[in-house]
Amino acid sequence: MNKTAIIINNRHALPLANTLQQELDAVIYSTSGYDGTQAIESLSGFIVAHFNQLDSLIFIGALGITVRSIAPVLGSKQTDPAVLNIDIHGRFIQPVVSGHKGGANELAKRVARITGGQAIVTTASDSLDLWPLDIIGNNFGWVNEYQGISENEFIARFVNGAPTALVLETKDAGTLHLENTLPEHVTLFYHFSEVRQAQFDLIIAVSPFISETEIPSLFFRPKCLVLGAGSQKGLCSEYFNKAVCVLLEEEGLSCASVKKLHTIDIKKEEQAFIDVAQLRNISLVTHSASDLNRVADKLEISEAALNATGASNVSEAAALLGSGNLNLLLEKTKGCDEAGKHFTLAIAMDLAQERRGQVVIVGAGPGDPELVSVKGKRLLQAADLILYAGSLVPEQLTHYAKEGCVVCNSAQMDLEEQFDTMKETYDKGGLVVRLHTGDPCIYGAIQEQMNFFDQHNMPYEIVPGISSFQAAAARLQSQFTIPERIQTIILTRGEGRTPMPPREKLSELAKFQSTICLFLSVSLIDEMQRQLLEGYPPETPVAVCYKLTWKEEKIWRGQLKDLAKIVKENNLTLTVMIVVGEAIDNRDNRSKLYDRKFTHLFRQGKDE
Repeated sequence: MNKTAIIINNRHALPLANTLQQELDAVIYSTSGYDGTQAIESLSGFIVAHFNQLDSLIFIGALGITVRSIAPVLGSKQTDPAVLNIDIHGRFIQPVVSGHKGGANELAKRVARITGGQAIVTTASDSLDLWPLDIIGNNFGWVNEYQGISENEFIARFVNGAPTALVLETKDAGTLHLENTLPEHVTLFYHFSEVRQAQFDLIIAVSPFISETEIPSLFFRPKCLVLGAGSQKGLCSEYFNKAVCVLLEEEGLSCASVKKLHTIDIKKEEQAFIDVAQLRNISLVTHSASDLNRVADKLEISEAALNATGASNVSEAAALLGSGNLNLLLEKTKGCDEAGKHFTLAIAMDLAQERRGQVVIVGAGPGDPELVSVKGKRLLQAADLILYAGSLVPEQLTHYAKEGCVVCNSAQMDLEEQFDTMKETYDKGGLVVRLHTGDPCIYGAIQEQMNFFDQHNMPYEIVPGISSFQAAAARLQSQFTIPERIQTIILTRGEGRTPMPPREKLSELAKFQSTICLFLSVSLIDEMQRQLLEGYPPETPVAVCYKLTWKEEKIWRGQLKDLAKIVKENNLTLTVMIVVGEAIDNRDNRSKLYDRKFTHLFRQGKDE
C-alpha cells in the first residue's frame, strides 16, 4: 500500500486533501467514500490494520479524533509512523507522535510550506532551536553510541542546558553544521585530550577514536576509516571479520566508523572480503597492481605480494589509495586463520574527513557583496585567512570576516607568495578562503593554485559564484537565448598575450551569430571589433558593462560598429564585460513554455 495516508471525515477537508495528495503522493481515505477517496468501513479498523505499515498518517479534522484513533496502536517513537493533525483550512499543522525519528516534525514543516500554514512543533529541541540529537546523526551518516546514559536521559539533560563539551575530531558537512549552530551551553574542542571533563556534565563527540569518559557521553561515529587488505585465496570470512574488529579496537578505533574496504583487483571475488563488506554495509573497491604501485614507492616491498599479484604492496597501498591520505593510522598487520590462510590489513583516515586545515576557492560573484552564495558567505564568516584580488574583488566582501581573521590582498603577490601564505594557515589547521571574482572556474586562474595544492596533498573545495555574464543578463534585463533564433551563449576572450586556438578565433565564433560574452578583452577592442564584424552585421546590439553590480556600475548600449568608440571615449580598461548579439533587449520572441498548446514533459508523464 501507499506509504502516506490522508484521512478525512468531513467533505470540507477534501480540497486540502487533494492538494496534499498531489504534493505528497498520498492516498486519501474516508468512511463516507467521498469522490476521489478510498472508502474504509471504520476508522479504528483501518488504523489497527495499517498503522505499522505506513510511513506517515495525516488526519484532517479535529485533534481529539486523531488522538483517540491512534491511542490503541501506539508502540514507541522508534517504530511508530509520523502522525500529523491538520485543521480543514490547513492553517495549523501539528505533529502528534514520532516528531523526530518518525519524521513528523519535518513533514509538518513541509505541509506548512504547501498550505501556507504554520507548523506547530512542540518538541523541546526544536522549540529551543537545539540539535535533535536522536536523529541528527542519520542526516550525516553517523552512528550513535551512548556511554553511561540512556538516549532519553541524555537528550533531557542537553535540552535543559547542561554544560556540554563538543569534540570534533573529524570534519564533514555535519561537523561544519555543528560548528555553525553552537548553542550557548556548548563548548567546542577539536581534540578529546583538551577536554577537562570535571567542568562539564555531558560530552558529545564526532570521532572514530575510542576515548575513556568519566561523564555521560554521546559518540557520533562518522564513516571515515578506509581498510586496505590483501590475503591468500580462501580466507575464512568469520575469522577475518573478527580480526578486523580486534585490530580496530586495539588501535582505539571504532568498528562503526569503517567506510570502505580496498584491495587489489585480483581479489574482487575473495569471499571473505565480499562477506565483510556486505556485513558492514560498506563498499568493496579494487585497484590494479599498477595503481597500487603508483603510491607504494615509500612503502615496504613485499616479495610475496609482488610475485603473486604484481603489486609491491597491497594492503597499505590500497588503504592510502582509497583514502587519498599519505599517512596510515595502522601500518600493515598480518594475521592467519585456523586453516593457515594469511591476510594483511592496514587502515587510513579518509583525507577529506581528516581534521586538518581546509582550503576553499570561493566565487565572490560579480561585485555586490549580497550576490555571493550563501555557502560562500558562511565560509567567509568562518575563515581564518581570506586571500583576495583587490583589483577585481570589492573589499566590502571581506567585511564578512570574523574577528581575528587575517585578510590579505593578493594583488601584489606572486603565485608562490600566495601559496606560502595559504599553506601557513592550512598547516595550523585553519580555514583558508581564496576569494575569486565571479565564478572561479571561468578565467579564474585557479589551475596553477590547484597544482600546488595537489603537489602538497592539500585537499580543497571549489564553491561556484555568479559570473559577470549572468550579472550582465540581469542588469540588461535580457534573456541571452531567443526561442528559434539563438540557443547558444559563447563565453570567450580576445587574443592578447595568450594565443587563442585557431578554431576559437573570435572571427570564427562570430559566424555563429550567437550571444557572445567577452571577458578580459577591453584593451584589445579595435582588433575585437574587426573580427566581430566578420560575422555580425554592423547594427548588431552591443552592451559595454563596467563593474557590474558594484556601486560604480555603468552600462553603455550601442551597435557593433561603434563598440571601439564607446570603450575609448569612456577610458575603460578593467572589469568590463562586453556582450554582443541580438538577444540584448529582445522582447519579440515568445517562448513555447507558456503556450497553451505546449505540454510539459512532467505533465505528460503524469497523464500517461
